[in-house]
Amino acid sequence: MADIQIRPLGGEEELATCARMMAASDPWITLGRGFEASYKSIADPIKEVYVALAGDEIAGFIILNMTGPFVGYIQSICVAPNQRGLGVGSQLVAFAEARIFKVTPNVFICVSSFNQNARHLYERLGYEFIGELRDYLVRGYSELLLRKTIGSLDEFHARQQAESPA
Repeated sequence: MADIQIRPLGGEEELATCARMMAASDPWITLGRGFEASYKSIADPIKEVYVALAGDEIAGFIILNMTGPFVGYIQSICVAPNQRGLGVGSQLVAFAEARIFKVTPNVFICVSSFNQNARHLYERLGYEFIGELRDYLVRGYSELLLRKTIGSLDEFHARQQAESPA
């Protein structure tokens, strides 16, 4: 497993590096997302973006959505080509789960139907198939909604209330 450090995205140069990485790899190539769309997605101030560093190099990054109806949605995970297969993606997902499970019992992620390697990773990490969004981003492909849970919202909120000081 790669020795990485995960921290919040740090500035314009890292943002541009991440956007170039995203635009130059699948699934984003197949989905037609170039540099500008990738940059805009990463720069969205509503999202939380974390980078995985292997030394001084950005090994990958993850974008989380912690607002709206799907609080705890992993919007994107991108790993540098030279870092794939070294555990960077798994470490980013584990980091995201630790962050998300503090505020909600569910983690959601979509994976493109053609992205079998990513789907196998998520399933190996305990994600279950929830549903299919046909022709959602581009015609001819589906986005598959996956979820990992530690309980229902009711149970989670009851546990939080029981643990909070009176």
